[in-house]
Amino acid sequence: MTEVLFYHLQNMSLESVLPPLLEKSLERGWRVVVQSTSQERTEALDSHLWTYRDDSFLPHATWRSGDAEDQPIVLVVEEANPNRANVRFLIDNAGLPADADAYDRMVLVFNGDDTDALAAARRAWTDCKARGFEVTYWQADERGRWQRRD
Repeated sequence: MTEVLFYHLQNMSLESVLPPLLEKSLERGWRVVVQSTSQERTEALDSHLWTYRDDSFLPHATWRSGDAEDQPIVLVVEEANPNRANVRFLIDNAGLPADADAYDRMVLVFNGDDTDALAAARRAWTDCKARGFEVTYWQADERGRWQRRD
């Protein structure tokens, strides 16, 4: 069964939150695809993931790369899964893919300060529950640590 995690961003940027979540996915041996809704955002994330920390980088590629199928993380703007990922991150209000049930885990990261993003996340939550997915909601505490909320 697909597990769907909703990460509610408030007073934090995707650029600060996404790399640690991706690192945890790689530590677990998972292959990941990150879907945004624009080529510009994907290109910005591509650059960011190479330089977000002085002592580290995340091995990845965009869907245009000739070796995308061999990469542990692939950034896409469509529903494609070029690296046969078992985890899919949805950012920037990217919709649930048609093959959502093919993933072990999906992670929806949404901006809680954006009314459109909040509405899209609520629709996705309802859709995921209707499909029988296991859903959880996560929000950062005052120290920036993720806490599961019920």
